[in-house]
Amino acid sequence: MSETIPKKSVKEISDSKKQDQHSSGSLSDITLLNKALKEAEEKYQSFLEEIEDGYIELDLAGHLTFFNSAFSIFLGYTAQTLKGMSYKEYIKADNISRVFQAFNRVFKTGQSNKAFDYEIIRADGAVCIGELSISLKKDAAGLPIGFRCIVRDITKRKIVERELETHRSRLEAIFRSVNDAIITVDTEMTVIEANAATRSICGIKVDHLVGNILSTGEQKCGGRCHEVLKKTLKDKKAIRDYRIECTHNDQPHQKVSISTSPLLDRDDRFLGAVLVIKDITRLSDLERELKNRHQFQRIVGKSRQIQDIFCLLEDLSNVETTVLLTGESGTGKELAARAIHYSGSRAFNPFVTVNCSALSENLLESELFGHVKGAFTGAIRDTQGRFQTANGGTILLDEIGDISPGIQLKLLRVLQEKEFEKVGHPDSIKVDIRVITSTNKDLRSLVEAGQFREDLYYRLKVVEIELPPLRERSEDIQLLVNHFIKAFNQKFSRDISQVSDEVLHYFLNYAWPGNIRELEHALERAFVLCRGEIIELAHIPPEIQSPAGNRPASQKLKNTDSPEDLLAALEKSGWNKTKAARFLGVNRRTIYRRIHKYNISHPDNA
Repeated sequence: MSETIPKKSVKEISDSKKQDQHSSGSLSDITLLNKALKEAEEKYQSFLEEIEDGYIELDLAGHLTFFNSAFSIFLGYTAQTLKGMSYKEYIKADNISRVFQAFNRVFKTGQSNKAFDYEIIRADGAVCIGELSISLKKDAAGLPIGFRCIVRDITKRKIVERELETHRSRLEAIFRSVNDAIITVDTEMTVIEANAATRSICGIKVDHLVGNILSTGEQKCGGRCHEVLKKTLKDKKAIRDYRIECTHNDQPHQKVSISTSPLLDRDDRFLGAVLVIKDITRLSDLERELKNRHQFQRIVGKSRQIQDIFCLLEDLSNVETTVLLTGESGTGKELAARAIHYSGSRAFNPFVTVNCSALSENLLESELFGHVKGAFTGAIRDTQGRFQTANGGTILLDEIGDISPGIQLKLLRVLQEKEFEKVGHPDSIKVDIRVITSTNKDLRSLVEAGQFREDLYYRLKVVEIELPPLRERSEDIQLLVNHFIKAFNQKFSRDISQVSDEVLHYFLNYAWPGNIRELEHALERAFVLCRGEIIELAHIPPEIQSPAGNRPASQKLKNTDSPEDLLAALEKSGWNKTKAARFLGVNRRTIYRRIHKYNISHPDNA
């Protein structure tokens, strides 16, 4: 009999098929998993090869188990040489202990070590600087099996940093040794740095400045340099050698030269400003003692009278008092007012000029104080007055002798209380202004005639500066001619060098009734007519060449204070006070004073 093979049950056959399918599925999953792991590892390796920094893995003994190409290139070793190398073999000997302590600390705490610098010896013997970051490598059970590190080549950066540090050390040495005060501020006026000289010049301790806003309240000197510094921060432009009187308790008569410049980074981005304050007290005193200045602000002259005025203007520049400027028309009263303003602490605030003789009383009141809408016919909007415009600065009231009694009273209040009301409005407005006035009239005579308030007169003439006529300072004429030639050459793009000897002769002998303004206009006319390099007689106004204007010595009357000479001069001039003053060689105010002194009146009024 043939042996029969027992048939399997349907269930056994079904279970057998399921087992074969399960076995086949498990093998497929493992294959896919291995493939995914391999792909991930390849991507990981690719990523590590692409980064610029070196990446290494070490075992717990400090031997290299893995590294990327960047690390191999950094050290200059081949991959075969590096494999299994201890970190102690490529680290500089005096750095090994510090690196070991870092690894040990990571091993004990499990916390990563932040980047620190250490020195590496390359394969070629060159010493480089690396930046090392360390973290712990753990197995699946969480047990430490080694270290992972990022190594960055910072050799070039360290060289630059050392050079910068050396440069900075030199600058700080210079900064400390300079005798001038140096203060740097940011755009918000916060002090970045200040040197030791700041204490002696400004009277402020450096540690009270740095990190704080530079404010006037903390400075014993009143902070006069603030306006200069603010100007540079606003305009981003340098200001050079601006001289002011900058006093504090330790140095009550100190004069300084201030220079400021923008503070920029290497990309020309505006960071703030630098303030340099130089003590020039001795230098200024020597200048005044040893030599005459031929120019102060825009005023030119070397005569003794002008030199005295230069000194007085400089002394008044930072003294908050009213000043009365007197003198004939064209003698430079406005220039003197500007010199006071622009050489003082108000220089960077407004300078406002008002011609008081050019407006009626109502218009002048509105011009000075402003008005509100509807205050009078034609007042269609609120208007700011000149006093308000000049707030913080200086206002020059020209021809002050021509203002009405009503305006005189209101002006007196402004001078005394520093406040006023707009026309048509009851509220007072406070202002911080310096008032300078000028006139070619004899205010004292007007006071005695009842045409000018005596209290206002004395309030205005706290300091009076009388500017001499040009005929009394003939030694300045050559200097003024040179000054105007230079100015007009620049204005008209010309190259005129001088005036001829004949022209200079007439200039020196001419009476100049219009004073410096007339000389300026005469030279401007000459520039229009002259085609060569020298101004000749044909180019100057004919009246300068006329005998009447030249006043030969034989026709001059003696400058004696007698009623006879005064009457003779008045009669000769047809009772023209200006001409009479010219004949006597005095200014017009003197003529008025002598007329009043000798009680002389015109024959028609006798």
